[in-house]
Amino acid sequence: MPTYTIAARSEIELDIRKSRFIGIVMPVAGREAAMQEIERMRDAHRGATHVCWALMAGGQSGMSDDGEPSGTAGRPMLEVLRHHELDGVLAMVVRYYGGIKLGAGGLVRAYTDAVATALKSVERTERVPQAEIEIGITYAAEPQLRHWLAQHKYELLDSRHDALAHLRLRLPEAQLAQAEEAIRRVASNASIKRII
Repeated sequence: MPTYTIAARSEIELDIRKSRFIGIVMPVAGREAAMQEIERMRDAHRGATHVCWALMAGGQSGMSDDGEPSGTAGRPMLEVLRHHELDGVLAMVVRYYGGIKLGAGGLVRAYTDAVATALKSVERTERVPQAEIEIGITYAAEPQLRHWLAQHKYELLDSRHDALAHLRLRLPEAQLAQAEEAIRRVASNASIKRII
């Protein structure tokens, strides 16, 4: 089943019964990057009552109600990310309390709406798991292999030369076995090392 991420950060603002809700969604590399973004948001909004968040990254999830009643903020936000099949995405909602209590149902709707509204303005892109390999070949086979790489649009990350030419590349993980077989046809004595 494919998963998706978002191409860019999006921020919106909703006023609900005098409370101000700032919804933010952004792509993140992982949990550590997400925690840094959450801290930045807390620093930027020191006067906010709550900075709630939900994260889907690398198939793992996390969330925080940040003082709101349990299950009224983080979990609903996380469900929005799951519903959109997102991964590598951090959702945050900053709330400035306006003096009118919303009740549990009202809070769930507010946090859900803030994330869903922020997601409306971003492009969703499919996440394609990548693999990296290093190929060792003779100098004579290098031009033919580079031509093959260009034809398949695989990303050349690095090259170095000693007794052999070493090319490090990134390609879709699903194409790895097929690519290794093709590389051996191009350069029969190629050594291939899977890195990731």
